Amino acid sequence: MKELILGGARSGKSALAERLAESSGLDVVYVATATAGDAEMAGRIAHHQKRRPAKWGVVEEPRQLAAALQVAADPGRCLLVDCLTLWLNNVIADDALFQRERAALLETLPGLPGRIILVSNEVGMGIVPLGELSRRFCDEAGRLHQDLAQLCERVTLVVAGLPLILKEHKQ
Repeated sequence: MKELILGGARSGKSALAERLAESSGLDVVYVATATAGDAEMAGRIAHHQKRRPAKWGVVEEPRQLAAALQVAADPGRCLLVDCLTLWLNNVIADDALFQRERAALLETLPGLPGRIILVSNEVGMGIVPLGELSRRFCDEAGRLHQDLAQLCERVTLVVAGLPLILKEHKQ
């Protein structure tokens, strides 16, 4: 099963994804896309690391997400990807890299075995950013979310810690 969990900053989306992964009954591998470019981000990463069970595997891949998913996916495994917007941030400045990695993700995802939980920030519900790169980021995140929502069996929006299932196909 493929699942997309969207929400704003501190909405509870990662906590929900972690609960779903833990309750899946599968071996869990956490696929981290963040890089610690400053002390604040290092603190965020440390917070996520502290709440994860020690038995979970971890793959750190900030750019080549599709390739990392192909290697880690297994029928008896749940991959939790946190988060797609950080991944997008890591690839968007290089247009060729972005186009290649985005296409690879969308082509790879449907064929992956096991359970895949994708976490991403819903960034398109606020003020339109002033800068060109910021506007492009919001646009590309929105397009990516739309494409992923078509591929995923379940799509959930989290607000104030409360999940709202937007799409669910029973298997």
